[in-house]
Amino acid sequence: MFRVLILEEDEHWRTLLLDALTPSYEISFWPHGKNRYEALNSDHYDAIILDLKTKQQDPFKILRWMTSTMPHSPVIITSQTEEAGLVVRAVQQGACDFIAKPFSPARIQHAVHQALDNRGLKNEIDYLRHEQDVIYNFDEIIAFSPVMEETIHTLKKFSRTDSTILMTGETGTGKSFLSGAIHYNSRRRSKPFIKIHCANISETLLESELFGHEKGAFTGADKLRIGRFEQAHGGTLFLDEIGETSLSIQAKLLRVLEERAFERVGGNQTIHPDVRVIAATNRNIAHQIEEGKFREDLYYRINTLSARLPPLRERRQCLEPLANYLLEKICISLKRRITGFSPESIAWMKAYSWPGNIRELANTTERAVILEEGSIIHKKSLSLVDPVEPAYTQNVAHSSGPLELREKEIIVKALQESLWIQKDAARLLAISPRTLNYKIRKFGITHPRWRKNI
Repeated sequence: MFRVLILEEDEHWRTLLLDALTPSYEISFWPHGKNRYEALNSDHYDAIILDLKTKQQDPFKILRWMTSTMPHSPVIITSQTEEAGLVVRAVQQGACDFIAKPFSPARIQHAVHQALDNRGLKNEIDYLRHEQDVIYNFDEIIAFSPVMEETIHTLKKFSRTDSTILMTGETGTGKSFLSGAIHYNSRRRSKPFIKIHCANISETLLESELFGHEKGAFTGADKLRIGRFEQAHGGTLFLDEIGETSLSIQAKLLRVLEERAFERVGGNQTIHPDVRVIAATNRNIAHQIEEGKFREDLYYRINTLSARLPPLRERRQCLEPLANYLLEKICISLKRRITGFSPESIAWMKAYSWPGNIRELANTTERAVILEEGSIIHKKSLSLVDPVEPAYTQNVAHSSGPLELREKEIIVKALQESLWIQKDAARLLAISPRTLNYKIRKFGITHPRWRKNI
């Protein structure tokens, strides 16, 4: 339900507004007291009704504060007079409508409905005008392999629902991008799309990020904070790397998904968010459940709909089109004129395993654009260290067995060749140390020399 904030001091008009809007909207009134701005900033409102006759302070100062602090909340002005100067000033300072008293319940209902419709239309226009970083059009996603075509077909169906989704796949396979595609092709497209990466954040900080906190809730909480669930009200919240969360956070997430309710850290007001959740992980959740690291009940709750994103090595038909797309985008950003890749470069890329997936391909392409002096990308510009799999990996790569087993054997072999020094093994494999560390954890590779084994 949309939330409307009203600043009206006359009891007659307060009652009229309340009676007119309550059936369709959740109504709040502007708080009194010296902390009223802080109290207002603690919540999200979809529309605001501001009367110009207020004793609290200059109403135009309040209007300027509202339009700057809450730019996505349209403000409707009400006034005892409809002087041209007042109307012009109100519109110039950000008001979306001006209503003179007396007005009927139907007039205010129409004004609020129109303001919310216009807000949604503006968001869609911004989207179509490329004012967002990415245009999430399923039909323009590069998917030339059968496995990726099937994945996109499935995600299209998911976008028509409000059900929770779990997306699995290796790092760099596009989970964040495709979660955006789901949101912007859903009925929630005009509402917020909020992302949060759950890995490498302490439990206390992550709880505050997700649910917000009250002022003084803990040391350093010097002001009220609105969490991601509140920010995403009416829209979609993307929880990236949910497999990295603690059991305590998982319990709180379970409650939100089951009861649609939570409290801010240090608060006692129950908040009921209208949010569609998309979760993603590169972990094997089934194994985590067996190890007691992930709640089984939460897994069933987030796994209402599920999709696995295939790694780049399983969709090699997409590799050349993806590389060309990234090349064009990077050349525009770096103001370079490079028209494509040499046949030798394409052959190299198709032979490589791309353990870092699309993210690694993007980084490799950007480095090549910087290094290349000609009009096409040559093999020598693709990496300072030749990223073609070393000779000892060729026999392993072409042997029988699951892909993950072969990949583990390649990594162990590289570590052995590098005397178990990870940064040297990463250089040998032409991947980043961070990617190698992730693979080591994924496959449970250990060595007595390492001080910390996962």
